[in-house]
Parts: sequence; structure tokens; C-alpha cells
Amino acid sequence: MKRRAVLTLDDELLRPERELRAEGFCWIAGVDEAGRGPLAGAVTAGAVILPWCDAGIPGVFDSKQLSAEAREELFEELQSLEGVDIGIGIAEVSEIDQLNILKAAHLAMFRAVAQLKNVDHVLVDGLPVRGFPVPSRNLVKGDARSASIAAASIVAKVVRDRMMMQADVEYPQYGFASHKGYGTAEHLEALRKYGPCPLHRRSFRPVAELLPETPVQQQLEF
Repeated sequence: MKRRAVLTLDDELLRPERELRAEGFCWIAGVDEAGRGPLAGAVTAGAVILPWCDAGIPGVFDSKQLSAEAREELFEELQSLEGVDIGIGIAEVSEIDQLNILKAAHLAMFRAVAQLKNVDHVLVDGLPVRGFPVPSRNLVKGDARSASIAAASIVAKVVRDRMMMQADVEYPQYGFASHKGYGTAEHLEALRKYGPCPLHRRSFRPVAELLPETPVQQQLEF
């Protein structure tokens, strides 16, 4: 998808942030996660507070509609943006298996928000998430409605993809670089051939079926 080079403060994608600023909030963090559906690897979250200025905010957009190259480019632009505040949260495979994937995703979000220097409101993608230390508001399909959430989705996705690229170096037989841990035919074939590695989520059914008597949580489709 072709994206705008920059966003201005009157852009529709900044409407939720404008509305919250009109209510008196100053440090509004967009929060999103990546990696709920895969069979392997951590779940990651990004939290981003964009600077409120007309200097030009990178033209962020829903990470799922961007190429890997575009996400990497935007990630670098965000990191170099003056006045931006970025938090990254990770919930490891062991935590996913212990807590369940939904609770682990929320834990990653809380950790991402905790890294921010200042925050007085959270915009979170999807359904409501309770437990943030400040007021929060959820936006369904928020990564296509809020620039802050879109930026957070890019951060979360790029961080996770980089982790899976490193996983491919450590466990090349599974093809993590191509499928990033999702349950593709290639991945399932490798699982059957080699069995699970330490990065596989043992509570997810396709992995658990290869293990003796493991509690199973339903795999999510994303």
C-alpha cells in the first residue's frame, strides 16, 4: 500500500489523539501487540507517544498492510523522530505457556507502557485491556484509526520479526525467517520431522500434539 510521507496534526489518523488532547491529556500512548497467532516465538508489544508538532510525523499505517521493507523504514524513522517516546514489551514463550496467550499479550503491553518516560492516557488496539496505570481507551481496528497505535503496531511487528530472524539462525531447520513462527505447511512439516524446539509454544495444539499430556490452549487466528 502506498503511504503518505508525513502526517500533519489535522490528519484523520490523528483524530483520537486530538480528541484526547482536547480532554486535557498530554502524553497519549498508542499500544499494540504482535505475535498472538504463531506456534513459536515471543509475543511483543509496542507503545508509542508521538510528538505533537507540525514538523511532520512519519506516515505510519497499519503494519499488516505494509511490506516488511516499509515497516523497517518506518521503524527507523520513528526511532530518529525528535520528541518521540517508544516502549517495547516482550512476553516470552514460557510466559505464554504459563499464563495463556491473551494474558501474555497484555503483559507485553504493560511492559511496553512501563518503559515510557511520561504517559497519562493509553489508546489500545482491539478490545479493552484492564490494568494500565493510567486511563485507557480501546479502538477496534485501531491500527487503521490512530497514528499512535499504527506506530506501535509497526514497532511490535518489526521487533518480533527481528527476533524470528535470529531464531532462524539458531534453529535453521524450521524456516523461521520465512514464516515467523506461523503455522504454515512448511512449518508444520518441519515440526513433524524435527519435533518442537525451545521456541515452540507447547500449549498450542499443533505443538502439544507432538508432546505427551500437555495442557492445550486454543490457537488464535490472526
